[in-house]
Amino acid sequence: MTVHRGDSPSEWIFRLAPDPAAPAAPSPASSAQGIAEATARLGPAPVAWGVTVGRELADAITREVPELGGTPTSFETLRMGTEAATLHTLLLLIDPDPAAEPRIPEESLLGDREFARRRLGLDKVLRGIRVAQGVLARALMAACQELAAPAEQVREFRRVVDLLFAFMDAFSSRMTAEYSAEHDRWLTSGAAAREETVRAVLDGQPVREEAAGELLAYRLEGRHLAVVAWCESPTADTTGDLQRAAGELLRLRGCAATLVVPVGRTTVWAWGDAHAAPSDRTTSDRAASDRATSDRTGSGRTSSGRTSGTFPYADGVRFAFGAVRTGVAGFRRSHEDAQHVVRVMELNPLGTAPAVDYAEVELGALLSADLPSLRRFVHDELGALAADTRQADQLRQTLRLYLRNERGLTATAQRLHVARNTVTYRVKRAQELLGHDVTGRLPEVMAALEATRTLGPAVLLTPPPSPGPVRSAG
Repeated sequence: MTVHRGDSPSEWIFRLAPDPAAPAAPSPASSAQGIAEATARLGPAPVAWGVTVGRELADAITREVPELGGTPTSFETLRMGTEAATLHTLLLLIDPDPAAEPRIPEESLLGDREFARRRLGLDKVLRGIRVAQGVLARALMAACQELAAPAEQVREFRRVVDLLFAFMDAFSSRMTAEYSAEHDRWLTSGAAAREETVRAVLDGQPVREEAAGELLAYRLEGRHLAVVAWCESPTADTTGDLQRAAGELLRLRGCAATLVVPVGRTTVWAWGDAHAAPSDRTTSDRAASDRATSDRTGSGRTSSGRTSGTFPYADGVRFAFGAVRTGVAGFRRSHEDAQHVVRVMELNPLGTAPAVDYAEVELGALLSADLPSLRRFVHDELGALAADTRQADQLRQTLRLYLRNERGLTATAQRLHVARNTVTYRVKRAQELLGHDVTGRLPEVMAALEATRTLGPAVLLTPPPSPGPVRSAG
């Protein structure tokens, strides 16, 4: 039903708009269809306000209940739900029928099912709803005070409170029922037993290999290649697609048998029996070749893990591969490798390819275990060369290749497809920005350069750098 301004009891809703002095509104997390329907009834400015407030709700919930939105992917799932609930509240406020039953947005229920599959307690979900209710109530009250006519404000305040409490009460009841139903489905599906067994192995608990292998239909005593697959766009249930994609990539890497375990709605853990897969040395050699390709293009992106020159999966789908390792301990360690890669990819999403191998980012992953200390190390070692600019990136890239090639100007120029004199100029300029000779601290400088290549803006200087400690050549 289309509601016109003159028909709405809360006409001020149509004048909502984001604060022009605030940063630009985030991109919507809801489906394109949901945003289009809301825009048709509310207008673009109120929808942008709703998207902004939905983000504020997700931020507040994550601060209070970090388990609900503590990773980039889970945060986007949470934001999809809070945004949908915020926009639906606005639609209820402009509805002239006060008896209309509050409908719970389907996109909010998707997040609830995700929480059940991730085995988060229902108490945490309900606490998140209470946090969201408080933040949304304050935002609506402030907007009403600013936009509604003075003579109408008391009535509108009461209407906002009554409607919001009714909606949140219905919301909590439906979320509770949906959570319980999803939890029961998961427990009786057989997936629960497989996931419990996998988690026991990953936690280092003692397991009977033969019995665990029969339950999982996968040999734990073999050679394992682990992959973590996830989708950064949580607007649809992509678990099935992720399971197929992870299995396909493992088979393309030479794995005969695979084990695929969905973890929530947007993440999959998978392993392949890598008896026919390339060795670790081959993987490392391939990664080194890919890094050289990245250096030549200057893009900072790598191609390892792709099955062809064109990545065959949808935007937002990403794959983190561990190293090939043997036995039960190898099953666990390869997965740990893949989780390290996930961290690198989330720290530097624009500087990494959709599929990345552990061998490509191993040093950066290890260094980034203590990110604040790594930032200080990079800034101290590289000085002004750690600036987050295109020119500094070009100089870092040239210096890193120059040092890796044992200061060979010709070999570096060939890798970069530039003139030898260009390499000479860039190396000289990089040394000037460093503020010290690399000779005395070559391992440290190389480690800092590798960290910037792998992690990008996460360890670079955005403001002008402050002088680092004085380095001596001795």
